Amino acid sequence: MKDYVKEKETQRKGMKRDAIILAITLIITIALLSIFPDKQEAVITTSWNFFIEMILILPAVMVLMGLFSVFVPKEMVVRYLGKAAGIKAVFLGILMGALPTGPLYVAFPMASALLKKSAKISCIIAFLSAWACIKIPQEMVELQFLGPKFMAARLSLTIISVAIMGILIERLIEWGDKKQTKLRR
Repeated sequence: MKDYVKEKETQRKGMKRDAIILAITLIITIALLSIFPDKQEAVITTSWNFFIEMILILPAVMVLMGLFSVFVPKEMVVRYLGKAAGIKAVFLGILMGALPTGPLYVAFPMASALLKKSAKISCIIAFLSAWACIKIPQEMVELQFLGPKFMAARLSLTIISVAIMGILIERLIEWGDKKQTKLRR
């Protein structure tokens, strides 16, 4: 019961923060459009197109998230993507991010769900980075246009960079958390 109340309070704070960010964004947008009225049509058209894209994609993402929540047990995520999995979790995150296609914002709810099920941060960073810059279908196109040598070099360096970045960010976050914990004592 305590966890449920705590989770509801966290959700309420998150919604309040999101509403504040939306209000600030709208105020900045209105101010910029009043300063640059010639940009109004382009901003409104682009915003509308993005809104339509989100409306079309988000329901499918929500269904996938629901399926993930129900059919993927937390124990499985902890075993393969959690702290005990070590560096394998990072490379599994890269593989999971490289397989699907689609815009990066689709990956954020998935990353959030993985975090809630105790995936390690370096795995999430690797997942998001791979989603952004390593995709199997795009690699095939890269191979066709730029050749195997270029593709192999870029892919190798990207994987190494993503793994290092994930590990570094995880260490930074853990260091920050430890520092905050010490300050609270």
